[in-house]
Amino acid sequence: MYRTHTNGELNASNINEEVTLSGWVQKVRDKGFMIWVDLRDRYGITQLIFDEERTPKAILDNAQKLGREFVIQVKGKVIERTSKNPNIPTGEIEVLVSELTVLNEALLPPFTIEDETDGGEELRMKYRYLDIRRNPVKEKLIFRSKVTQAVRNYLSKENFIEVETPYLIKSTPEGARDFVVPSRMNEGQFYALPQSPQTFKQLLMVGGLDKYFQIVKCFRDEDLRADRQPEFTQIDCEMAFVEQEDILDAFEGLTRHLLKKINSVEIEKFPRMTFEEAMKKYGNDKPDIRFGMEFGELNEVAQHKNFNVFNKAELVVGIAVPGGNSFTRKEIDKLTDWVKRPQIGALGMVYVRCNDDGTYKSSVDKFYDQEDLAKWAAITGAKAGDLICVLSGQTNKVRAQLSALRMELAERLGLRNPKEFAPLWVVDFPLLEWDEETNRYHAMHHPFTSPKPEDIKLLDTDPGKVRANAYDLVLNGNEIGGGSIRIYDKTTQSLMFDHLGFTKEEAKAQFGFLMNAFEYGAPPHGGIAFGLDRLVAILNGQETIRDYIAFPKNNSGRDVMIDAPAPIDESQLKELNLKLR
Repeated sequence: MYRTHTNGELNASNINEEVTLSGWVQKVRDKGFMIWVDLRDRYGITQLIFDEERTPKAILDNAQKLGREFVIQVKGKVIERTSKNPNIPTGEIEVLVSELTVLNEALLPPFTIEDETDGGEELRMKYRYLDIRRNPVKEKLIFRSKVTQAVRNYLSKENFIEVETPYLIKSTPEGARDFVVPSRMNEGQFYALPQSPQTFKQLLMVGGLDKYFQIVKCFRDEDLRADRQPEFTQIDCEMAFVEQEDILDAFEGLTRHLLKKINSVEIEKFPRMTFEEAMKKYGNDKPDIRFGMEFGELNEVAQHKNFNVFNKAELVVGIAVPGGNSFTRKEIDKLTDWVKRPQIGALGMVYVRCNDDGTYKSSVDKFYDQEDLAKWAAITGAKAGDLICVLSGQTNKVRAQLSALRMELAERLGLRNPKEFAPLWVVDFPLLEWDEETNRYHAMHHPFTSPKPEDIKLLDTDPGKVRANAYDLVLNGNEIGGGSIRIYDKTTQSLMFDHLGFTKEEAKAQFGFLMNAFEYGAPPHGGIAFGLDRLVAILNGQETIRDYIAFPKNNSGRDVMIDAPAPIDESQLKELNLKLR
C-alpha cells in the first residue's frame, strides 16, 4: 500500500513505529548534512528528516533532488522531534526516512501552494487543481461536503425522498435565458438545461411522492455579476398536502438544524416580515437584521419648507448611523460621492449631526430649524452622537439607494459580524411585477405561484396589488431560499397564464403537459429551493461563493482552466444541422 497513515495523523503515541507515508513535497530545507522535507496531503503535514549519519547515502542524494510538489512515498521510523511545532497536530514528531520513492516529479508551480499565496485570482482559476491543494480552498470544499451531508441526512430522516430529474428538458419562459442544447436526432429542435426542476417537482407531487428533495445543478444564461455563476446548485424541495405554514415550519427546522450542527448556534424561532414591511424598513426584500439603521420616512416633517429637492420628491427617507457624528466632513463628503456613483444613482445626500448637547447641525440648516431636525431624529431613532443620512426621490429608486448606503455603512462600521446569524422569513410578495420594457406584468417568482385566495378578485381590477403565497428565507442579508405554494388546478393556472399575456395556444405549447397532469388529481402542494453555494458560504462566515465551488467560472462565464466555451468542429456543426453566421 502507498501509506499506512495520513500526514495529519501521527503524534507522540506513534514514536518508534515503522510507517509508510505518501504525499506532495511542500517544502525542502537542505543543510547539506541534514535535509528536512514537509510532506503534505489533504489531512496535514508531517516533517521528514534525512541525515548523513542515519540515512543511506543514495537516499540522501535523492532527497537533495526533490522539488516542490513532487509526489513521493517514504518509509521510516517515527521519532521525537527536537524542535517541536505546537501549531500543527504532528508537531511533536518527525519521520526518519529509510526508503524514498519518487512517484511523480512536478514542474515548478506558477504560484506558491500556501495559505497566503502569490497567485492572482485568474491565475489560480487557470490552475484550479493546484489551488485546491491550498488549505483555504480545500477546507471550503470539505466544509461544503459537511453541509451537504447534513442536509441529506436531515431531509432523509424527515421522510423526504431524493429523486433525480432530467437535465435535457424543454425551453420555457420562466425568467432568465435558457442554455440550449441542439438535438442531433431531431433536426432543428433543441433541449434546454433547467433553470430549476420546477415543473418536474410539481409532477412528482401529482405522482404521489409527497416529500421530494434533490441537490441539483441549475443553469441560467444571464449576465454575470461579481458573485454569480451560470451553473449553480440548489437544494430543491417540494411537499404535497401542505399550506404555507407547513413549508415554513419544515424548512425553518432544516435551517435551525444546520446552524446548530455546523455552527453550534441555536435559534428558537425565525422572525417574519412582509415584503411591504421589508421594503419600507430596509429598502430591499432580503434585509440584514443583525444591526439597526431602519428607515424613517420623513415626508410629513420635511416637505413643509422651501427646500424644493424634498418638496418635489415622492419619498424623503433617512437612517440614523450609530456614532456617525464622529465622521469628519471629508468622510461625509466621501459618502455623498459614494451614493452619487452611477451604480447607486443618488443625486446627493443631506446629513444631520446629532450633537452630544442635544443640538443639531445639518447641511440644510438654511431651510430647517432645530425643532424640525428633532422630528427627523425622532422618526429615524437617532440619538446624541449619531449621524442622520437622508436621500430623496422616486420611492423605489430611493429605497434601493438608501439600502445600498445602509449596507456600505454597516461594512465600514463593522456591524456585519460573520459569526452572528440572523435568519428572517419574508412573506406576502407581490404576485406580479410591471415590466417597463414589455409594458406588461410578469410573474415575480414564476407562473405556477399561487395568489392569496382573498386577492384573486384583484387580478382583473388591480393586478399589482395581488399578493402571492410566496416566501423567501433570508440569512444575514442574503436570500438563501425561496419558494411558494403552487397553483394546482387548471382553472386558476389558466387564469394566471391569461394575466401573464399567454394566449391559449402559447400556454398549451409551453405548459400543456403540466395542465394535463392537473386534470388527473393534483394535490395541493408547495415547496422551496435553497441556493446551496450561498448557504454554505454564509454558514462559513463568507459571502463569496466562488471558493466553495470546485471548478468555478470567471465573471465572463468562462472556465479558464479548460478554456470553455470553445468552438466546435465543422463536422459536429454539420451533424447537428447548425450553421454559424
